[in-house]
Amino acid sequence: MNAIHPMQTGSSFKPNKKTGKKKINPMKDSKTVDYLDPKFLTRFTNDQGKILPRRITGLTAYQQRQIATAVKYARHLALVPFVAQDLA
Repeated sequence: MNAIHPMQTGSSFKPNKKTGKKKINPMKDSKTVDYLDPKFLTRFTNDQGKILPRRITGLTAYQQRQIATAVKYARHLALVPFVAQDLA
């Protein structure tokens, strides 16, 4: 008997592993991130002004750290808002 678990029978075992589609890197092979370009940096923040995680943006770890630093610099220079504006 080749059951993996006592309650399972035979070869019907299939793990619930989701295979996601690989995201296209929005920065391509660019090595530099310009903190003075707020339009580019807003692509990596959500509507509340939070920095989006790597799994959503599709960046490499090195590029994600550069983006996070650039967004923080731009916030201090008031190029990018810290929080979103209320529409009410």
